[in-house]
Amino acid sequence: MTPTGFDAEAATQAYIDSLGPEALERAAAYTTGNHWIMLGGLVVGAITAWLIIRLGWLSAIERIFGERSNIGVFVIGLVYMLVSTIITLPWTIYSGWWREVQFDRTSQALGDYLTQSAMGTAIGALIAPLFLVLLYLFIRNARRTWWIWGGGLSAAAISLLMLLTPIYIMPLFNNYEPLPDGEVRDAVEVMAIEANIPTDRIFVFDGSRQSNNFTANVAGIGPSARIAISDVALGEASLDEVRAVTGHEIGHYVLGHIWYGIALVSVMSVVFFFLASWLFPGLAGLFGAHRDIARASGLPVLIFFISLLSTLASPVFNTASRWDETSADQYSLDTVGLPDALATALVKTAEYRNPRPQGWEEVLFYTHPSVERRVRMAMEWKAENAAEGEAE
Repeated sequence: MTPTGFDAEAATQAYIDSLGPEALERAAAYTTGNHWIMLGGLVVGAITAWLIIRLGWLSAIERIFGERSNIGVFVIGLVYMLVSTIITLPWTIYSGWWREVQFDRTSQALGDYLTQSAMGTAIGALIAPLFLVLLYLFIRNARRTWWIWGGGLSAAAISLLMLLTPIYIMPLFNNYEPLPDGEVRDAVEVMAIEANIPTDRIFVFDGSRQSNNFTANVAGIGPSARIAISDVALGEASLDEVRAVTGHEIGHYVLGHIWYGIALVSVMSVVFFFLASWLFPGLAGLFGAHRDIARASGLPVLIFFISLLSTLASPVFNTASRWDETSADQYSLDTVGLPDALATALVKTAEYRNPRPQGWEEVLFYTHPSVERRVRMAMEWKAENAAEGEAE
């Protein structure tokens, strides 16, 4: 209890309980289902890799172009992307659309969802094979150290995507327009100026096209940095909530979290590639693929193995992400100073993220601290600052 009589824990519980038992139960069911979706995705990935290897199409392409052909690697990557997309389409529809509809997380029509998914596949089918050509060049020509070069390649690719995606890719899926003049824009402009983000790069986008989730983000690096607020958040949030959430997102940018993320992915890529260089032959044998990792016809096995390692390492990624989210919350509280607005905005996200997970569940699966934990942090900040103000 602070000198002002404010009870941070009671305030936290009141905020979470304001959702009501039905909404809390629904959020828990949705979140638990997402954990099973992760496991199901691994099973689907294993089956897909096995089927594509058994079809023999990639081996046939390799025979046509030669084992060391860069064009052959590109074609193999392209064919793999397209065939795997077709094989996994039922699972993709179930996990990415049908389930979201059942939990009222999206109002997107199936036709639009499939159209946008096809666009994403087309973009990936152009970008991923180029990455694979370079990766297999390293594998073939630096057999003992290719995994180190592969990590560097991953870092370069991620950095380039971070730079180009906000400008060239995101606008293909959503309509970004300048945030209209008014008190919201005035408030966000002040925050953008303080963060050295150009005020002509403050947008509102039709996020409701894909999701009913309350969201905003600061994306891009350098000249591509921009603030984007979903029309869902803009329509549901108060001015103070917009300021608190935007402060959080700007915190990610100012604190350099994007660079920490790139560094972590790069390091983990080196680890994953090293393990692949060691364990690939045995795993390839189980799938019926060639045991030489330099043979691009074994790509489905390599991709499944990397996805398996990524899933096993998700607690590492999630822990780093939760640290970033906590520091971004702290940035918002320290610079914007609206703990109640941040709390009410966070409660809106609890509709699709169980706010009261078990401790082990949060560690293993949560990319953000639980909403309860984040609201408690805001209320404790409020209590501490109220106490400091009273002392003064």
